[in-house]
Amino acid sequence: MSHPLPKLDAIDRQLLQALQQNGRATVGELAEMVSLSPSPCWRRVKLLEESGLVEGYHARLSRRQLGYGVTGFVQLQMENHTSQATEAFEREVVALPQVLSCHNLSGRYDYQLEVVAQDLESFADYLRTRIRALPGVREVSTSFSLKEVKRSRSLPIDGAS
Repeated sequence: MSHPLPKLDAIDRQLLQALQQNGRATVGELAEMVSLSPSPCWRRVKLLEESGLVEGYHARLSRRQLGYGVTGFVQLQMENHTSQATEAFEREVVALPQVLSCHNLSGRYDYQLEVVAQDLESFADYLRTRIRALPGVREVSTSFSLKEVKRSRSLPIDGAS
């Protein structure tokens, strides 16, 4: 059940920032960070969760430690843009675990995928057997990450409603 979006004050912004940095922080730790007692702090966090501003808590895993040494960005051009073709493509792409993100784009390409693989050989195999086999794909272009300069899932809180 989603509650209406609360008007964010300075304490809400501090809580959101703290939760983005450490989703495992206890209510006591959060309360101390924002100078509240635990009960009102817990109520605020609960309201932020119920409003949908906080969508979940996640662990950030090491790609390299899990054996994913290659990150590729795959741009796809589709054969057609009917709602049936789009729905079929999107339904199948979300089920692919090595696809970390999929964005519908403006411009020459219709979609961009962020894909991880153990090495170039396994990436090439995944591209041939899984990505090119997705419904409606006409053209594929791939770029590889040579170095990750920034990786963040934290959103800027300043200026948020």
